[in-house]
Amino acid sequence: MNGPYETTEAHIQRLLERSLNSFALPAALVGRLDSALAHASSLSSAYHSKGRHRETYRHTFLLSDGSALTLWEVVHTTGHDGTPLYELFAAETDAREASTRLLEGQGRSGRIDFDGPDFGVRISPGEVLAASAAALPRLYVSDDSPDHARRVLRRAENADRPGEETARRLRTAFAHHIAQVFGHWCHPAERNAGFMLYEHAFLLIDGTETSLWEVEHTATPDGRHMCEVYADEPAARTALDLRTRVR
Repeated sequence: MNGPYETTEAHIQRLLERSLNSFALPAALVGRLDSALAHASSLSSAYHSKGRHRETYRHTFLLSDGSALTLWEVVHTTGHDGTPLYELFAAETDAREASTRLLEGQGRSGRIDFDGPDFGVRISPGEVLAASAAALPRLYVSDDSPDHARRVLRRAENADRPGEETARRLRTAFAHHIAQVFGHWCHPAERNAGFMLYEHAFLLIDGTETSLWEVEHTATPDGRHMCEVYADEPAARTALDLRTRVR
């Protein structure tokens, strides 16, 4: 994005020069930026799908009169060559509308819906492996992601859940995305059994992505709800396959 020692003046100039729609910003608002003394930028949300990205940043400026002014920047790769494009908005609602427009233009499908418990569908182990997470787009949100990771790991009951090294890495997460990859309910003669597979994807401060894979099921002796967490998708699918076989 920019160097750690970029001046506020240079930051404003860079934002305005690269924006496709800076001409649409109110002249009075742009004029107020001339008195900016300091600035701070943060990621508000991010959406990643195969070959396409959309991120929203919040740029807040401290003005000489003691007030604060915020600009919302939407960065996306909807062009023909995948080059990042930039748009600036004075209101968060306008930035959200632009993000929605971009996602709809990309044919967004933020999650896969599966049959609920009222449908009485019986699954086969093969269906577990057939469900794919590769095509799911990712809508990252910055909302206390380290705490979300802690809660996911805390509720894991499997002995082979991710350990302290994984927990330590996830303390550097600054955004996360949750996707239901697989979901179905079985209705054997004796009891109902539910099976869900979730991917909890995290963006880390070093720029990498990592995921926790959570299996939720009620294939327990007393029908109790149970959570298991795995560090990779194959291990989670193997566990899910085993649980569907225990009727």
